[in-house]
Amino acid sequence: MLYVVVNGLWGLRGETVRSIAERWSGTLTALKDIDGPTFDVWHESEDGLASDPLLEPSVPALVEYIERKNTGPDLDVVGYTTSLWAQNPGAANVSTAIHAGSTSLHAANSVSLVLRSREVDESAEVIRRAPEVLRILAENWEIDAGQVYSKPQYRAVTERFDLGNADPRCGRAVFLSAGRAALAPEGLPGTYVRTAHGGLVIDLTRGGTESPAVETIIEANARLREAGALEKLPVPFDRATF
Repeated sequence: MLYVVVNGLWGLRGETVRSIAERWSGTLTALKDIDGPTFDVWHESEDGLASDPLLEPSVPALVEYIERKNTGPDLDVVGYTTSLWAQNPGAANVSTAIHAGSTSLHAANSVSLVLRSREVDESAEVIRRAPEVLRILAENWEIDAGQVYSKPQYRAVTERFDLGNADPRCGRAVFLSAGRAALAPEGLPGTYVRTAHGGLVIDLTRGGTESPAVETIIEANARLREAGALEKLPVPFDRATF
């Protein structure tokens, strides 16, 4: 069964609802350019049924949706949480979620995209291009660190290095913000792609042409951790990125 996650985290960064909506709209537009059949026809996160309301991924529609889904006091501190999903014929099921705009000193902001399917497998074009999806998330959300992983890869890295859920790590691809990228060692077994804002994607799949073994991913994590590129952001947070 296909289960591939692309995600990213960052520390405190206050944002308006409109700014969050602009980032999300830009993300969804860029995803559609990568794989239109998969990343299209977005549903609001209601009951997970095809009859759920559809959402046009425009800035005004996303502003209204985010505001409707987030009520209560102190939203400028706790942030805004919202999600969408898509399930198109012949494509993997996609869910994408954000938690953004938080200025909490202890709760990270995040963006994630999950691809699931019983019919589509990891040979699909959208999975081959998952490191590009990571680049899109990184550039639109200015994340601190992010990764692409399957469940077995995630479990193996977590157990080997005794990591918490929010700890930076390398999967089949990893994103490093500018501060982290400056510490990244050369010569890891993948392609190095520079991104906006000085970040770096290290793609162990080499553009989807290889399937890195778990041992390769473990070794990449070890080298990145030794170099300091996967250190945690200091908590309480005093900035958004490393």
